[in-house]
Amino acid sequence: MTDQAGMDLRSGAGVEEGARSGVAPASAGQYEPFHGRPVSWVAVSIIMLGFLVGGLALVFGTIWWLFWTGLGLVVVGALLAASTNIFEDWY
Repeated sequence: MTDQAGMDLRSGAGVEEGARSGVAPASAGQYEPFHGRPVSWVAVSIIMLGFLVGGLALVFGTIWWLFWTGLGLVVVGALLAASTNIFEDWY
């Protein structure tokens, strides 16, 4: 427990830094719900479709051309996600 911020005296952090504040956290009604941009959902859907196609290709008799098609879909979805900066959709 001495590794937590505000409790380690060796790092120069005071005990007051880890103390609770008297301000109550905001209620859930004050924040606007944000579930990502539509382009992010399209990218994730393409990636999931690629995994599904590739997985089914391996299950049903190892159909290699279908497996590589699924892998291609995953790559296309990943490139779309990276190019649209999907990681900025976080709250």
